Amino acid sequence: MRAANFTLTLVCAAMFGWLQPAVAQTYPSRPVTIVVPFGAGSATDSAARMLAAHLDSALGQRFVVENKAGAGGTLAANFVARAEPDGYTLLLTTNTTHSAAHGLFKNVPYDPLKDFTAVARVGSFPSMVVANPNEPFKTIQDLVAYAKANPGKLEYAHGNSTGQVAGETLKRRTGIEVVRVPYRSNPPAVLDVATGRVATMIADFTTALPQVRDGKIRPLAVLTKTRSSILPDVVTLHETVAPEFDLIAWAGLFGPANLPGDVVQTLAKEVKAFVEKPENRAKLEANGIEAFYLPPAEFKAYVADELVKWTTAIKEAGIEPQ
Repeated sequence: MRAANFTLTLVCAAMFGWLQPAVAQTYPSRPVTIVVPFGAGSATDSAARMLAAHLDSALGQRFVVENKAGAGGTLAANFVARAEPDGYTLLLTTNTTHSAAHGLFKNVPYDPLKDFTAVARVGSFPSMVVANPNEPFKTIQDLVAYAKANPGKLEYAHGNSTGQVAGETLKRRTGIEVVRVPYRSNPPAVLDVATGRVATMIADFTTALPQVRDGKIRPLAVLTKTRSSILPDVVTLHETVAPEFDLIAWAGLFGPANLPGDVVQTLAKEVKAFVEKPENRAKLEANGIEAFYLPPAEFKAYVADELVKWTTAIKEAGIEPQ
């Protein structure tokens, strides 16, 4: 009787697949969410949507961009850090959450190195000082002179860590007194500069270029030490009012800690393909984004170095953690 029952069990197992070995599903087998820590229209959002479109096509699943702005980007970063490490919740973020946050805020609920898996660097976001064209200053030298003659009367806006660190560093380097006006992200700040509600700001190329091209805001200086190929006629802070000034934001793709190696490699391979495709590079540049790929191990080391660099820059700018 026992032998008969055992035989029956084997037959049922074969029929219903109980004894069949588990077949690993190819990643991704369902839609993937890419979380962005800034609002729609920001440089990070633009890069994420372009990358998502490539991943949709390359991997045959939907990659959905979800904006979670707030708390200086830490809200989104913490959300992804606590997500299941299965590759279905990713973070397309910048130096704001992974290099600057721990210098700007007292209580950051995650470790930028231990709580994430670095997948790949996607690019860089150059920024510039811009102003409303109706302001009395036409150059960066004019702006500094005006601010010195009118201490505390000039305001500057920023919507990310790059703008804040650059603005406060510029104040220290030039000895000017300018009031900082923080925004949740750059797009609304750029619009306020264009309409004259705020005189000047530090803005990334992605959000500022359309207004620059339309003549609604005036570019005064770029933050990088060398001039930008996108706006070659615009001077640098280094060659004008702040020698050796050199600052650029970076962007990259992360997952929660302990992301499976095969998932990391699949994503990194496609980020590389996306960045190296000529038409994608041209599209990124048209949106003010410089394509720049780093594979997982190199990107992880880069993030560690940038954490030290930005923490030092924040201290030198005299910014106290809030």
